[in-house]
Amino acid sequence: MVYALVDKETLQAKKVSLSELLQHINTFNNIPILQYRNKQGSLEEKKADMLFIREHYKGTLIINDTIELIQYADGLHIGQEDIRQYSMNLKEAVSLIRDKIGSKVLGLSTHNKKEIVEANSLHLDYIGLGAFRVTNTKSEANVGGKALLEAARYSQHPVGIIGGVRMDDKFEKPIVYKVIGSGLYNF
Repeated sequence: MVYALVDKETLQAKKVSLSELLQHINTFNNIPILQYRNKQGSLEEKKADMLFIREHYKGTLIINDTIELIQYADGLHIGQEDIRQYSMNLKEAVSLIRDKIGSKVLGLSTHNKKEIVEANSLHLDYIGLGAFRVTNTKSEANVGGKALLEAARYSQHPVGIIGGVRMDDKFEKPIVYKVIGSGLYNF
């Protein structure tokens, strides 16, 4: 399954409107999840974009890190550094997040076997794992390649593999999501 990653900075860099990208995403039948990421925008801008996405996309909508907007989303994806802002104890951090999001979808970024094993004991719905390949959008990402495919086998949660993932890539469980960001712009 494809998990679309819609990043505001990438939209701006590629000079593509949110409307254009959503029209393109909607031409596929296999994109049941969309994550909206906007690291720089104001809450008002993020909220407006979320409402626009809701109007033009019918799948599961995940907000990246911005728990303040959870009421407009079906779930939250959080990174390793961001989760630790709640508590250095990850079980406690997830409990605090769950208090705010309830039973909505919760995903956590992971990058290696150690983080995957830690995530196994957490009340999550999936993990993101990457970077699989080199990508132009996150130059600071450590590329794990085939080692990530091995590490993914330790996950007790469904895995979304990210980083240079292509539509035609094939993966084995527990990898169930191909997280595609800049690859969505091939139209």
